[in-house]
Amino acid sequence: MARFEISTDYLTKTLVDLLNTPSPTGDTEYAVSFVQGELESMGVATTRTKKGALLAHLDGHRNDHPRAITAHIDTLGAVVAEIKPSGRLRLTALNGLMWPTVESEGVWIATRSGRQIRGSVVMVNGAAHVNRDANTAARNADNLEVRLDERTSSSEETRLLGIEVGDFVYFDPRVEVSEAGYIRSRFIDDKGCVACALAAIKAIKESGMTPAQTTTVLISNFEEVGHGGMDSLPADLAEYVVMDMACIGQGLRGNEFHCSICVKDSSGPYSMRLSNKLRDIADRRGIDLIPDIYPYYGSDGSAYWRSGGAAEVALIGPGVDTSHGYERTHLDALVDTAALVAEYLVEA
Repeated sequence: MARFEISTDYLTKTLVDLLNTPSPTGDTEYAVSFVQGELESMGVATTRTKKGALLAHLDGHRNDHPRAITAHIDTLGAVVAEIKPSGRLRLTALNGLMWPTVESEGVWIATRSGRQIRGSVVMVNGAAHVNRDANTAARNADNLEVRLDERTSSSEETRLLGIEVGDFVYFDPRVEVSEAGYIRSRFIDDKGCVACALAAIKAIKESGMTPAQTTTVLISNFEEVGHGGMDSLPADLAEYVVMDMACIGQGLRGNEFHCSICVKDSSGPYSMRLSNKLRDIADRRGIDLIPDIYPYYGSDGSAYWRSGGAAEVALIGPGVDTSHGYERTHLDALVDTAALVAEYLVEA
């Protein structure tokens, strides 16, 4: 039987606010500040790392087997790679962006001065009445460009707007919450788990319970490029539970309605003892936790181990459909994930 009531209103509102706050890898300050404010409003002390990640500290009954949980706030995105002679922009992707999924998407260009300039991603020479190959041509960094909603027809005019190489590009998330409990948006990976972590901590605080062990909460900001998961964690860490989206696809068991636990991904198997501990907690508390294997996946836990981390690592998260595209999950999966984290933190 579950010991915590996860607030679905808080979880949903927090997730929607996070999804509407841009945070591509390398430009995460707005979102980190949002999470910091949420934690501090619960009375949780926070600090920033030198790389800009967020650390929070939860006192425990004991400190002989310290724990950590993590979720990453950084998302896919893009950066201006070139201002073309036409005044349009060539982009370079931040890690695993799938170019065909962003064609026709609205974007904001965030300039160094703080101005944000509107545009959209379109096919180069994309008019069907002009280019007979427009329908079949590859969609990639060379064939897609940003068309600015400003009167510019040269690189000089675009630069006068304040745009320069290296400016970050924010893709419209297009967040929708349905009455049936579905949440559709870009970047549910991994803002869904950040919201789950906040909801779990809120539930523990409101219950009056205390974590069993001193716990560090890391909101990492460089997961998508592979070096977020080791940032400033305690050297004596014993257990590390990574929260990240669960894969859905052919040959996998996961779905949008449940929390999954990844037994193995492309970096190898996770800790069997810690994974089984989480599965046992889920069984006792009535949470249907689905074990799975992800063929093309790595996490902050992978980065932690590769950096020399000595703690046991397990990986859990809500099922997310069409990862790295226009994603979707269900509130049930988010609630189960938050509940499992809360139960784990207070478990002796």
